[in-house]
Parts: sequence; structure tokens; C-alpha cells
Amino acid sequence: MTTEDRVLLLVEDDAAFARTLGRSFERRGYQVLLAENVDDASALLVDHSPGYAVVDLKLKGNSSGLACVQMLHEHDEEMLIVVLTGFASINTAVEAIKLGACQYLAKPSNTDDIEAAFEHVAGAADLELSSRTTSVKTLEWEHIHTVLAETDFNISEAARRLGMHRRTLARKLEKQRVK
Repeated sequence: MTTEDRVLLLVEDDAAFARTLGRSFERRGYQVLLAENVDDASALLVDHSPGYAVVDLKLKGNSSGLACVQMLHEHDEEMLIVVLTGFASINTAVEAIKLGACQYLAKPSNTDDIEAAFEHVAGAADLELSSRTTSVKTLEWEHIHTVLAETDFNISEAARRLGMHRRTLARKLEKQRVK
């Protein structure tokens, strides 16, 4: 695979993280295109045809990583898209895959993890299933993230829908946040 074939679109609103991850992929022979939101990514597709994309789930403003995945998949169904998030939930993982992502990774993930995700597109039927039942804490966490995703990660609106104070929700998110 030549460098021309290895064009990667990185949609990440954290500039420092985007630069670091971008440099790491460049050292591996990728041409990296940086975008902060869906509109920036769409504009880059006018002149470029990336075969790979890494999309942050939660982008600044009203920009959704899921909307970006959908837009990228509609642009090129063959593009390998990995969603990367610090706010992982089953609900958003399922939606990302339905919208066209090939993999969904929780932060912290590094370049090795992301490259492995690009290479592991097909599912594994022999995956070992856990015999553990889901805990109440996990169910609460999943419900919180479902509501957060429905409100485009607006904490005040999510807290209102969950029937809790905004500060309480913020504290729960800080305790559980995957960094």
C-alpha cells in the first residue's frame, strides 16, 4: 500500500490530541487530514479521498461524531471508520456501527489500537461471552449515556430529562470518565 492509498481523516476537536495522534499516524506512512467537526470533514472530502477515518464521538458545539460517521459512510461506503470516545456506551457503539463505523474504541486508545481496529473489520463469532450479569451501576451508566447522546451531550438538558440536578450529573460523569 502506497502513501497515496493511506489517507486518514482525523475528526477531533481537541487540537493537542489531534496533532499528537496525527503525527503518530504520519510516522506510520499515512497522509493525515485534520478536521474539528462535520463541516470541516465534509469540506476536506471535496479535494481528498481518505480510505480511513478516526472520528471522536463528542465534538464541540452542535457537531456530532455520529452525524460525521453517517456523512463519511454516505460519501464512501468502503472507508474504514473508527469511532474514538471518552464517553463509551453500548447505545452509541451500536449506533456508530449501524451508521457505518467499522470499530468503536474507548479512550485511551493509541495508534496501535486504532490500526488494529482498521485491520479487524470482520466480526469474530468465536468471541468468548461473559457469564456476568450487568450491574445496576452499569445500567445507570448506559442510561445516562443514552440520554446524553439524545441531547447531543448537553449536560443541562440531559440532567433535566434524567430528573437530577446538573451538578449531580456532572459529578457522575467526572467519576466515570474514561480519560
